[in-house]
Amino acid sequence: MCKKFRTLLFVLLIFNLQTQSQQKLSTTKVAAKEAFINDLMSKMTIDEKIGQLNLATAGYIHTGEATSSDIGQKIIDGKVGGILNLDSAERIKAVQEVAVTKSRLKIPLIFGMDVIHGYKTTFPIPLALASSWDMGLIEKMARISAQEASADGICWTYSPMVDISRDPRWGRVAESSGEDVFLGSKAAEAYVRGYQGDDLTKNNTIMACVKHFALYGAAEAGRDYNSTDMSLNRMYNEYLPPYKAAFDAGAGSAMSSFNDINGLPATANRWLMTDLLRNQWGFKGFVVTDFTAIEELVQHGLGDKQTVAALALHAGIDMDMVGETFLTTLKKSLQEGKVTEEEINQACRRILEAKYDLGLFDDPYKYCDVKRAKTELGTPEHMKVAREIASQTFVLLKNQNQLLPLKKNLKYAIVGPLADSKYDMVGTWAVGADRSKSVTVLQGFKNYLGKDAKIQFAKGCNMVEDKNLDKWTHWDGTSIDSTKTPEQLKNEALKIAKKSDVVIAVMGEGAEMSGECSSRSDISLPGNQEAFLKDLIKTGKPVVMVLFTGRPLTINWENENIPAILNVWFGGSQSGNAVADVVFGDVNPSGKLPMTFPQNVGQIPIYYNHKNTGRPLKEGEWFKKYRSNYLDVSNDPLYPFGYGLSYTTFNYDNFRLNKTQLSGNETLKASVTLSNTGKYDGAEVVQLYIRDVVGSITRPVKELKGFQKVFLKVGESKTITFDITPEDLKFYNNDLKYDWESGDFEIKIGGNSKDLKTATINWTK
Repeated sequence: MCKKFRTLLFVLLIFNLQTQSQQKLSTTKVAAKEAFINDLMSKMTIDEKIGQLNLATAGYIHTGEATSSDIGQKIIDGKVGGILNLDSAERIKAVQEVAVTKSRLKIPLIFGMDVIHGYKTTFPIPLALASSWDMGLIEKMARISAQEASADGICWTYSPMVDISRDPRWGRVAESSGEDVFLGSKAAEAYVRGYQGDDLTKNNTIMACVKHFALYGAAEAGRDYNSTDMSLNRMYNEYLPPYKAAFDAGAGSAMSSFNDINGLPATANRWLMTDLLRNQWGFKGFVVTDFTAIEELVQHGLGDKQTVAALALHAGIDMDMVGETFLTTLKKSLQEGKVTEEEINQACRRILEAKYDLGLFDDPYKYCDVKRAKTELGTPEHMKVAREIASQTFVLLKNQNQLLPLKKNLKYAIVGPLADSKYDMVGTWAVGADRSKSVTVLQGFKNYLGKDAKIQFAKGCNMVEDKNLDKWTHWDGTSIDSTKTPEQLKNEALKIAKKSDVVIAVMGEGAEMSGECSSRSDISLPGNQEAFLKDLIKTGKPVVMVLFTGRPLTINWENENIPAILNVWFGGSQSGNAVADVVFGDVNPSGKLPMTFPQNVGQIPIYYNHKNTGRPLKEGEWFKKYRSNYLDVSNDPLYPFGYGLSYTTFNYDNFRLNKTQLSGNETLKASVTLSNTGKYDGAEVVQLYIRDVVGSITRPVKELKGFQKVFLKVGESKTITFDITPEDLKFYNNDLKYDWESGDFEIKIGGNSKDLKTATINWTK
């Protein structure tokens, strides 16, 4: 015992010395950074400090034009702190060279881009990635994205987008992780870890920018840029946690949102940007606006450009994206006493600190290795990972009579406006994508089945027939076939459908029908597509609908009449290959919905973790007088949050709790036996929900508090256990105190938010 005790003491001593050494090293690094920034700022003029607050857009500057361009002269004059949306290591190096050789203080620039779901290798849209319920997969996607973007000169990404939204009319749900604060928080952390790694000074990591701060996803009527109005209680419990999770994970920057919040736009909201973000949460990074957001404060009605620039700086905004309102007004405001030099210094310091953290002062060209760009972009290895990831995000919504997976020796009619559209495969905000290399569903089937494939293709119908809608969602051209009439397109497709064994109908939204400025008041399939599907069904042939979408859709008729529906969102560069992998059964679909699908738009907002009214409708009922319900539709969603089918079947049994009466900081263990009772190996997302039955404020009917993705072979069973602590019971009360309260709690486990096994416990402090 004595020897063991001495060994333990020795280990503790070594650990203590290592900890002290690490703390001392950390303190030394912080001191070195502060000394460097202090020295640099002591040499800067007020104009140069204000220049650091200006994020400019350079367009496509060729290397020989870097000095002669208008932006080049501004860089020489010290009027630019960063560049937006310039790519290629060669071009970025040329522009960086202007900054570090021709400007007076040789301060390097920071280069940012919207690397949202991949770079040259494009992965599924973020809403799809959330459907995987696999945080390791999301982190891997972000890691590859950072590797590729950094190889092309980019060191800063405007991602993750962590806005919670319960309104699928809002097009930017495509960039989000959906409606749930718990799932959204886990995804936010994974993105930051993937982009930033464990060392921002490495040349294959990039700085994350958390957006849009804050509450952008709650825009009224689902209309982009619109107002947001909510209580602090709802804000803290249901919308803010994913932002905080991303900041706690170490995100180096944040982006202000366009919307106003309870009457004051985010970009001018000092409570949001300073009191909450910095003072309450301790965020040390810098805040950049969204595109021209300061200038847009004029339209919000807050004053002229000089006035709103001063408001934004005072609120805590550090960098002005593109608008140049800081650049053109702050010096005058300083002279007139409308801003202080301390405020300008603070903003400048934060931006310089970010550049220091990225290692740009040590090596301004660290992201400009042309050799890396030639060998690390869109590699076969990355494309292989993209294909694997895409197949994990698809959600099987319906599979009547086990139509899927398909046999390989059948005759296939592949139809639909998205069947062979390379442009649409990658979805919205795929800024770096080479869309010409996208694999379509038609090509994916051909790749999979080989030269003996029995495939015929016909478009069948246009994406839309409305020419205005087509123009607004296809900036670089049109999706409407002008060589054939709609009737001709339809008849061609029906002809091959009648000769086939199975029809693959590739339908849905185009890439830009969701995303920014793509709000829709009607989220059903375009009318011409639904009409075409009805004609396909009349052929009597089995139809598999492969659904591309950036949001939940109202597809009641399709759900009632199409035998099999596979929601593939937008799967990225390898969409077509991944679809073939799943349709033919090489991959068993395991995606689960991160957002509720409504029956119609009248139900919106519809979300699983709603609160009860004083007159709630019982589950399973449609209508009862003097209850909270509709006359014309049930309260139920079309597909609930967490829903997704598999080619196999899973059985939940032996749901157990180790205790039903707990006190203090005990740990509750909730377990269930999961069995694969079907004919295919597959993965299931086991979901844990908790309901706080009685609280000091109204509480949701259930809240996601844990999930595990479990792979089981045919006939295999496994006991899945969740450890629940008082931390899982906490919420913000009306005094905004984050704590838990004694009482009864319902513990729920199942495969989606609706079909759950439930047990009740009592937990006292």
